[in-house]
Amino acid sequence: MWVLTLDQRASRRRGDRVPELLDALPRRGAPGVVLPFDRTVGDEVQGVLDDATTVLDVAQTAARLGEWSVGIGVGPVDEPLPASTREGSGAAFVRAREAVERAKRRAGDAPVAVVGAARGPAADRAAEAEAVLRLLSGVAERRTDAGWEVVDLLRAGLTQRATAERLGVSAQAVSQRVRASMWADEAAARPLAARLLEEADADMDDRGTTA
Repeated sequence: MWVLTLDQRASRRRGDRVPELLDALPRRGAPGVVLPFDRTVGDEVQGVLDDATTVLDVAQTAARLGEWSVGIGVGPVDEPLPASTREGSGAAFVRAREAVERAKRRAGDAPVAVVGAARGPAADRAAEAEAVLRLLSGVAERRTDAGWEVVDLLRAGLTQRATAERLGVSAQAVSQRVRASMWADEAAARPLAARLLEEADADMDDRGTTA
């Protein structure tokens, strides 16, 4: 299981962007959503997911919007699950808090952190997942609006030719945007990031032995 805690940066200067973020995140009933994202306190949002690809999507959405620190806690949550994320508890919640605090202290781009088991193979996978997620978030942060326009259509299943026709631009222009947006690099790295997140959530206790 993955608990994601997202905290807005510089909210006093830039205003409350929680509603904008919540509108962009997957909601109750969406694939991978165990407990939907909700404001927990102040300018902080939290949700519980059980799908690594959805974790990647949320982290990238936060990077695309900008001004969000993302903490990903990996591990079990206490059951039965509560009605809302605010009432949740368990190791993954504790680790998400640690992760977002570490992300907030990180200078520069891609403020995302992943915290799992304290040691062992699962801990190694969490550290490796964080490294790949930081790269993916950095790509998302730097992508221009024109780049996102093309990437969104490619993600929806359109070919580059169909994307060019939809946007009313040349195929060469789309190809240039694809290269500048690093879409191919992102698409190649996402399966690795998802696999590392899944391995970080392996059934291991904090000593790195099978639970």
